[in-house]
Amino acid sequence: MWMFGYLEEEIGVTVLKKPILREIDGTVFFIGHGDGLGPGDNKYKFIKKFFTNPFCQWLFSKIHPNLSFSLARYWSRKSRENEKDGSPSFLGEKKEWLIQYSKEEYQKNKEINYFIFGHRHFPIEHKLDKDCKYINLGDWIDHFTYAVYDGKKTEIKKFI
Repeated sequence: MWMFGYLEEEIGVTVLKKPILREIDGTVFFIGHGDGLGPGDNKYKFIKKFFTNPFCQWLFSKIHPNLSFSLARYWSRKSRENEKDGSPSFLGEKKEWLIQYSKEEYQKNKEINYFIFGHRHFPIEHKLDKDCKYINLGDWIDHFTYAVYDGKKTEIKKFI
């Protein structure tokens, strides 16, 4: 059970494990978190296997909450530090694994207009084709970004 079912049981939130396709007013969106998709992102893929393993989740549940929350904060901070310290905002089309993944998926389904992800923690808008765009939402902690679909186009906006 993903995250022990907490979000589903306590507040009724549906946790999606894989990207979804949604059509809104004739516009097709491919929406997902972006974690573990496409080539690369190997450290995350390894850690995700560990954290989604039922036995590992059971073991984690046996740790005192003070220690478990400290570990969770450490991993969260570590992920953001890696993004801020060593990585430029845009690695280039060939090195951005979510762009590579989006291009592969677009070849399978040319009806998709937008690929929307958030895993990279910084805003990116990248045209894949004249009718298709990759958007990484960024975040609301450092970049204060989100995306808006106005019925015609989707674009990144800033809170501040």
